[in-house]
Amino acid sequence: MEHGHWSDAELTPRRRAICEVAERLSLDPHQIGPSDWDKLREHGFDDEACLELAHVVGIFNHLTRLADGFGLALDPGTLAASEGGPPLQRA
Repeated sequence: MEHGHWSDAELTPRRRAICEVAERLSLDPHQIGPSDWDKLREHGFDDEACLELAHVVGIFNHLTRLADGFGLALDPGTLAASEGGPPLQRA
């Protein structure tokens, strides 16, 4: 299964704004400014929601870098789900 970039997906304007800010926070956090957050505010985000988004992005970036740095491999179920297989089930 080939995976594309999120920007190629059919997303609602709200989800597209979330992805834009998440990508900028991940790739170029020094360039984030008020106009980036204003795009989220246009979709109903308040200060707390903007902070929560920033926390989620930061935590995922942190955990991914740790896993990559230690050479951790995905378990078979997670790998299969990421490739379009059956979704993961909660225990």
